[in-house]
Amino acid sequence: MVRSIVRHQVDDYSTWRKVYDDFHASGVPAGRGVRGHAVYQGVDDPNDVTVTHDFDDADTARTFFSSEDLKGAMEAAGVRLDSFQIWYVNA
Repeated sequence: MVRSIVRHQVDDYSTWRKVYDDFHASGVPAGRGVRGHAVYQGVDDPNDVTVTHDFDDADTARTFFSSEDLKGAMEAAGVRLDSFQIWYVNA
C-alpha cells in the first residue's frame, strides 16, 4: 500500500472541509483508487491542513493527484497551491 501525505494552506478551513467532504461523498476519489483517507488540522494555524490518502500503488496515487477533478475541487476549496507539498510513502 502507498500513502500520500499532503500538506497545504487553505483560505478558510470550514470552506475547505465542506468541499473536501462533498468531493469524497461524490465517490470520485474511491473511483480513482483512494482506499482510505484522514484529515489533520494544525493546532496553531487552523488553515494549515495535512491529508493522507491510501492507494494500492504509487501509479494510482500519482494519477489521482494529477486528475482534473481533484484540481477543480482544490481550487473551489481555496487551497493555496503555492503551499502544496506531497510525499508518497510505503505504508
